[in-house]
This record gives sequence, structure tokens and C-alpha cells, in this order.
Amino acid sequence: MLRYLLAVVAILSASSSNALAQAKPMTTSTTTSQPADPMASVPMDKVSYFIGRNIGDSLRSQGLSPQVDKLSEGIADVLAGKASKIPEAELIAAMEQFQAALQVVELHKRDEAAKVSLQYLVENGKHPGVTTTASGLQYEVLRNAEGPKPSATDTVQVHYRGTLINGKEFDSSYARNEPASFPLNRVIAGWTEGLALMSKGAKYRFVIPGNLAYGDRGSPPDIGPNETLIFEVELLDIVGK
Repeated sequence: MLRYLLAVVAILSASSSNALAQAKPMTTSTTTSQPADPMASVPMDKVSYFIGRNIGDSLRSQGLSPQVDKLSEGIADVLAGKASKIPEAELIAAMEQFQAALQVVELHKRDEAAKVSLQYLVENGKHPGVTTTASGLQYEVLRNAEGPKPSATDTVQVHYRGTLINGKEFDSSYARNEPASFPLNRVIAGWTEGLALMSKGAKYRFVIPGNLAYGDRGSPPDIGPNETLIFEVELLDIVGK
């Protein structure tokens, strides 16, 4: 159980470290003189808030809602070198109970997502123009094209928009105003299968069941477990073909 607690701490630490790495780098001073205390001019109120936000982002992405006052108290006690106010055995027991509850919640989410997705797939498969493959992938040709089709080892250039079945957009090359390029064997199975049906210049709409997307694990924070995904994809180019 202690491994779980350490894993949570590691995730939080990595989140803050990654965010710090992405922040604008400091310029290196060309002067040889150094201030007596380099930290004296650092706005620690902003640094502390920055670290706190990144811890919060990590907690939220995992669906966790701790008591913020107790979280702050725990951090403050550690930084001050104080002993824990709660015996370690009680903390470990609480974390074990917490983990068990999380597993129940996660299983419920997976089951609900699977039911909703299955219902959507059944109804969508009845629409004119929608084809369902043996794997369960559904596609609709929005714009046809003739010519060679990509294989799983090809690199393709595409424009795409990805949404959940509730219409929420989670990714879009159109929004970035820049097409994406990637090898077809390094994407979700639904993409690998679906784009192999397309020729350069075609535009398809794919409905990808969870088992051909991100499965039980999902892709937090936007894509939950077993979520069915909808993509509109334009195949702009097949590199080398």
C-alpha cells in the first residue's frame, strides 16, 4: 500500500517538474558578481502558487479531491520538520481504504462508459452510409477519392477533429491550423485500421469503440475508460506515395 502512496507523490512531483521545465528558461547572467542571496529576489509567493496549481492539476486529472486544508497542513509539517500528527499505521490504513474505494468508483465508471458507448454504436450503425467492420470500427465516407491507400508502416499527413459522443472536442489539428504527421503503426488501432481504407484526398468520419481506442485506461483527463471516440479525418498525403 505504501507503494501506492509513493506513486501518488511521484506523480505529483513529476507534474511540477515537467511544468517547471516547460516554463520560460532564465537567461544566464554575463556578470561575474553574484548577489549575497540569489533567492532573495525570487517571488516565492508566485513560485509557491505555481507549484500548488501543478499539484492541483495532477490531482484533478486523477479524479482526486483531497481536503485542501489537510493537504496544506501535511506539506507544512514536512517542510517544518515536524513529526506526523497521525500515526503511520493509521495513514496507511486510510490509504488502503481510499484505494479500495477508488477501484470501486473506477469499475463503475468503466461499466457505465461501456454501456453508453455500446448504445451509441448500435444506434449509429443503423444510419445510412455507415459501415461497421468486423472489429467494430464504424466509418462513413464524407468525401471519396481514388488512389493508393496507406499501409500500417506508412507515415501519413492528416487534418482531423476528435470529439466524444457528447460532442466535446478533445483534439483538433484544425484548431491548431496545422496538419499532423505520424506513422500509422504508432496510433490507436481504430486509426490504423480506418486510415488504411482511405485514399489521398478522402475525408471519412470514424466512430471508434473504446477497445480500438484507449481501452479501460482511457487517456485522462479528457478521455475516460472505454470511451467511444468520433473523428473526422482528411487524408492529405501518404509520405513516399
